[in-house]
Amino acid sequence: MADLTTASPPEATTQHDNDALYTAASLRAANILKAQGNDYFRASRWDEALVAYRSGLDQLPKRIQQVDDISTEGDNSSGELPTEEAMKKDQPLKEEHLSTTDDPSPSQAELDEYAKLRAVLNANIGACYVKLGDHKQAADACSQALIDDPQYVKALQRRASSNEVINSWSSLTAAMEDYTALLKLLPPSSSQSRDTERSMKLLKPRIEDAQKKETAEMLDKLKGLGNSILGNFGLSTDNFKLEPNGQGGYSMNFSR
Repeated sequence: MADLTTASPPEATTQHDNDALYTAASLRAANILKAQGNDYFRASRWDEALVAYRSGLDQLPKRIQQVDDISTEGDNSSGELPTEEAMKKDQPLKEEHLSTTDDPSPSQAELDEYAKLRAVLNANIGACYVKLGDHKQAADACSQALIDDPQYVKALQRRASSNEVINSWSSLTAAMEDYTALLKLLPPSSSQSRDTERSMKLLKPRIEDAQKKETAEMLDKLKGLGNSILGNFGLSTDNFKLEPNGQGGYSMNFSR
């Protein structure tokens, strides 16, 4: 009679095999779609490349946010697009997997594989949006890539370039932050490092100009609003003088 106490439970072996098959199948499908996207991209078929990269993302487990983190907040060319909550800076999504009976929980090594591939697909989505002239979407897609891989050089470079094109005070400041991060990642003697330093040097006066312009526009709007209210009391904003306080803000003085 066989010693049944030494036999492995068939259910455990089957579950292990199913988990491995699921992981391999999802990664294989995502990589096939990524390769198709790369082919479309090389052929300058940006929209079709975008669809392929997004479809590749759909083959992978999604990142989810833990409850205590929720707030209101490529290869040769190198989709899940970001949500407003997910894009809040300094609050990266934690890597988790929502387990179901049809979607077995992967190991940490498998999670790392998923994260690496998601990062590449999102960065490639960003490259498509650059070609399509939508730099806001490009920056957002690269931000998604950087959640999975914060040291992804291509994603940092692409996001910085897109934010420069957007050309607002906040986007230019974000570009400067990405260039600063790149300098820590790139070899100091590399041409990429020198190009990054050059970009930072050119960016600094642009940030100052954008800050002055947007501050002046904001003050003009506030002045118009203030006049509509103060007019009821025989006053106007001309009675209030805003002067720089030397600390990056303004002091208000009243005069008749």
